[in-house]
Amino acid sequence: MRSLAVTWKSRRSVHHELLRYGNVDALTSAAADYVAEIAHVAIAANGTFRLAVSGGTTPLVMFNKLAALDVPWENVVIYQVDERVAPLADPARNLTNLQVSFANVPVSIKAMPVNNDDLEAGTQQYGRELPSRFDLIHLGLGSDGHTASLLPGDSVLDVDDRLVALSGPYQGHQRMTLTYPALAQSDQILWLIAGGDKASSLSLLMRADPSIPAGRVVGAQSLIMADAAAAPQ
Repeated sequence: MRSLAVTWKSRRSVHHELLRYGNVDALTSAAADYVAEIAHVAIAANGTFRLAVSGGTTPLVMFNKLAALDVPWENVVIYQVDERVAPLADPARNLTNLQVSFANVPVSIKAMPVNNDDLEAGTQQYGRELPSRFDLIHLGLGSDGHTASLLPGDSVLDVDDRLVALSGPYQGHQRMTLTYPALAQSDQILWLIAGGDKASSLSLLMRADPSIPAGRVVGAQSLIMADAAAAPQ
């Protein structure tokens, strides 16, 4: 796995394209349409759309809209970017909301094994289940600059030889998360950012500022979709 670290560290910071939307409704609608478009292209080219998603309230709105669109869902596989260590069906789990959003479409959801008795073994298990490339990874941005569960000051930020690792505790839960090398294995990164409390972190992200965890993410292409509060003119 050491070659993974070499590949990731040798890549330059990604250039971010920014699109602004007047409100959260317009933002989430545009994001859902964009993900559906990428899905159609990926399925036409390779037969499968490999998507990794983060949690949060704004993404949940987007997922609900996405699930209502005409996508060949039987050819879609959804992976988790991160997850809280909590019981199955716990409202704190990102998986709980994912299953509700996509309940009426035949999509495959690969859940992080956060209920394993051995969580370290669970990270290794999930790492083996990940594809060699993702067609799209969806990320969010915290007001403290975190993304996924790559948290400020956490030792997970230095993990460069594994695709999945443990972080936290943070806001009451330990987390399982994709690492920087895993995020770098995406053909397209989509950032979905809403709220004025994200404006400062978004400014740092746009400059790929390594002082925040999100600023250290690299990928082939990066599109930031943000509302007017997060990205004022």
